[in-house]
Amino acid sequence: MYAIIETGGKQYRVEEGERIRVEKLVAEPGEVVEFAPLFLGGDEAKVGTPTVEGARVVAEVVAQGRGRKVLVEKFKAKVNYHRKKGHRQPYTELLIKEIRG
Repeated sequence: MYAIIETGGKQYRVEEGERIRVEKLVAEPGEVVEFAPLFLGGDEAKVGTPTVEGARVVAEVVAQGRGRKVLVEKFKAKVNYHRKKGHRQPYTELLIKEIRG
């Protein structure tokens, strides 16, 4: 069985035992978070309007971190103008414990 959840403005396809990285959540490592699935797939598919009634995806926060550095460069020719800036997006790593449907 799998589910589609939404968090941080993005949708993720998850299965039990899977680890995913999502946009940063306000939760400490070891805490349990729950999501309302938009879709449940498997033997019988259930589509939510907008979420599936009574269904839950239970996940445990494994770690908080920051992703790889993305470099942003600005350059204008012939005027000796160049800027370089880096960015590291924060994330939360989740372990999907259970899909209740």
